[in-house]
Amino acid sequence: MDKGELSELMDNRERFHRSLSFTPVDRVFNHELPLWGQTYDRWLQEGMPEDVHIGDLMAGCEFFGVDRVGYLPLKVVDMMPAFTEEVLEEDERYRVVRFADGHVGRALKEGEAHGMRMSMDQYLSFPVVDRATWLDARRRYNPHSPARYPAYWADVKRCLAGRDYPLALTHNACFGLYSFLRRLMGTELACTIFYDDPALAEEMLEYLTDYLIEVIHPALDEVEIDYFNYFEDFAYKGGPLIGPNIFRRYLLPRYRRINDLLRSHGVRHIWLDSDGNTEALIPLLLEAGITCHWPLERAAGMDPLQIRARYGHDLALVGGIDKRALARTRRDIEQELYSFVPQLLADGGYIPTLDHAVPPDVPYENFLYYLELKRKLLGG
Repeated sequence: MDKGELSELMDNRERFHRSLSFTPVDRVFNHELPLWGQTYDRWLQEGMPEDVHIGDLMAGCEFFGVDRVGYLPLKVVDMMPAFTEEVLEEDERYRVVRFADGHVGRALKEGEAHGMRMSMDQYLSFPVVDRATWLDARRRYNPHSPARYPAYWADVKRCLAGRDYPLALTHNACFGLYSFLRRLMGTELACTIFYDDPALAEEMLEYLTDYLIEVIHPALDEVEIDYFNYFEDFAYKGGPLIGPNIFRRYLLPRYRRINDLLRSHGVRHIWLDSDGNTEALIPLLLEAGITCHWPLERAAGMDPLQIRARYGHDLALVGGIDKRALARTRRDIEQELYSFVPQLLADGGYIPTLDHAVPPDVPYENFLYYLELKRKLLGG
């Protein structure tokens, strides 16, 4: 079957599935990561039309030629009731805030744009430090809270029936097992709890797994879902923040419970989202039922060709294009894309995107040139 025959049979939803399933496709699905707020402001100054609705670029953008992705508007990680957000301290440079999820952070005010800052906050405290504070946080995660689903849920279901684009169960930056611990406790305690209080780690993870399953069950019963994404971010440049033994004992059985439910409801693709170098955990991710890994951060040593050579068609890949190349010359952009993207596209099971959100050192014209080259490689 040639591409002309394929194109008559295929909409973007099928194109998405084929792109990740190592099956023939008329052109590969065109996905991309979002922008920093500061990048958006820079591009406006460099000629991007002011009336472009760029929104969340990951959800698709007709202006940039990026294919549409839908996200169910469920509130999974939101505390209900939330903490009252309030400014605790403020001076000319910094603001100390208690946020809705209970953590307290010290933020640099310089360079804020569209709710994003140029540097990470300094995290000062988190709502969970022991079992007593966990019990207080747990009451805020009632899976049956009516507000976890939109009031217009019936309308959402009608709009999604017969759609021609892929649908994720929840928004991308959403649920993860380790990342939920980190959200509640901070990175340090989320790493050490497995040694200092393993019983509490088990209790929290079991509750959070049950909680997710209860929240998503109505959606799985009532809507055809194409993929689910775990947002974990459990690695840094040198490797994962939790080792394989911890993953196997605490996370693996719970991933399996969730993934068994997803597969039983026809969810075909289960993504794992983590920056950093996750290579030590990939065999366990496969064992857990993960089918796709992204965004393959190049600065952390995640080489898409090496990962494909090691795991073959057991693991689909998304990402892997070094965002730093887009801040340099057109020649650098060409070298980056042509160094590995054609080879992976020919093999299948790959959707090329940047390896992180587009930073503000990327010129507008460079991004347009990158998209132009990528469209040619995708075949349309």
